[in-house]
Amino acid sequence: MRLEKMPSEFQEALPVLEKIKEAGFEAYFVGGSVRDALLNRPIHDVDIASSAYPEEIKTIFPRTVDVGIEHGTVLVLEGREEYEITTFRTEDVYVDYRRPSQVSFVRSLEEDLKRRDFTINALALDQEGEIVDLFNGLADMENRILRAVGVAAERFNEDALRIMRGFRFQAGLDFDLEELTFQAMADCATLLEKISVERIFIEFDKLLMAPFWRKGLESLIKAAAYDFLPDMKDSAEALQKLLDGLEEDFQFSSSEQAWAALLLALNVKDVRKFLKHWKTSNDFQKRVNQLVAVYEIRQERSLSKRDCYQYDLDLILQAESLRQAAGLPVEFETIEATHAALIIHDKHEIVVTGSHLIRDYGFKPGPELGQILTKIELAIVDGELANSKEEIMNFIKEQVG
Repeated sequence: MRLEKMPSEFQEALPVLEKIKEAGFEAYFVGGSVRDALLNRPIHDVDIASSAYPEEIKTIFPRTVDVGIEHGTVLVLEGREEYEITTFRTEDVYVDYRRPSQVSFVRSLEEDLKRRDFTINALALDQEGEIVDLFNGLADMENRILRAVGVAAERFNEDALRIMRGFRFQAGLDFDLEELTFQAMADCATLLEKISVERIFIEFDKLLMAPFWRKGLESLIKAAAYDFLPDMKDSAEALQKLLDGLEEDFQFSSSEQAWAALLLALNVKDVRKFLKHWKTSNDFQKRVNQLVAVYEIRQERSLSKRDCYQYDLDLILQAESLRQAAGLPVEFETIEATHAALIIHDKHEIVVTGSHLIRDYGFKPGPELGQILTKIELAIVDGELANSKEEIMNFIKEQVG
């Protein structure tokens, strides 16, 4: 098959392929960029594979960076662009279900492609636009099928993260998993415990943010892969609750919203502890925790002025969006009006500070000062006190007698 129109991303990189060919080596565009070009999806990274060994690539191009030379990858700086060029390679036995004990450079494109995960990712494209398809990836793409390259169990034993990638590709592409591939994913799911939590989080997060996240999650449930994810053992019923509890066409607007919905479905009591086990950042933990807290407040009552002041408006609206997707009453206009009417949105906007009180009014640092500042802040938020020095000083006199 020939690609009729070469995407601009490939056209810009053609001089790189041509230079490698002129030096007597093979070179192809490979991987996800070829898949996405054929599916008319946006292309993110253009990856190039070549029969030239890393040291040979470095003699062809004057500006290179050794980004992963032990794995055969050299970064080539060409004009304003940069391209990762990886030598055709084959891999030895995987020592821990995630990385090979040894990488061997080869001159054969077939040897390189047959180590890849799914047939739709094992396609290569030459400089003339001809597709190299050694594992029927084009037919699988036409039929919207995700099929492992070669023996499925071998691919997932090599790198168990491919199991999560399979669910994620389903969620992103709306493809069906080929039966033997799915069975191998289910059989090998226990190996996910061997994979770093950070890598699993990235794939699970991409799954939840994908347009067909329901499809990916349904397969994950069917494969019982949840049993091997942090703090998610025996969570099939809760995950099904997540699927059943939201409108069919609902899309998460942020990772925080997606994980908040997941944690609410799982009925997680300690949000930060759960997300810490997933090795997420403190900021992410904080934002998801706030989103869950707002959602739970809204289960009981409308939001007060203090609520609208305490929590980010963006997170409040995301929580309200979850309520809407769950078929619950929503108060978008009231919330936005309450937030807009706040006299202050941050305590740093208060015209009197602790330093002022210490310097000008004889207050001493300590708990009493902190308490009076908090009273001032809340009185302003509640609309009972104007944010002016005169009003605040009168308020302080009343408070301290």
